[in-house]
Amino acid sequence: MVKHYNIVVKGKVQGVWYRKSTLEKAWELDVKGIVKNMSDGNVYIEVEGNDTQLKTFLDWCGKGPELAEVTDVSIKEDTVLPYTMFEILY
Repeated sequence: MVKHYNIVVKGKVQGVWYRKSTLEKAWELDVKGIVKNMSDGNVYIEVEGNDTQLKTFLDWCGKGPELAEVTDVSIKEDTVLPYTMFEILY
């Protein structure tokens, strides 16, 4: 069963390749959605996949790429949308 999560990642997550690394992890796991920087310095993600895919993805979000310093990840389940790919929004 496909689920949809809205995720906000806080910490040192901009200027450290977080969005590009998220895109690569999403492609690796074959999940769909979007990632974008927020004006407050956080990163916002919408992701859709099955339980196994999402657990692995969320575990990765808590670490991020090598230069990131993640301090908090908030997750909210929401309505599944018709995403067909994963992309970075600018």
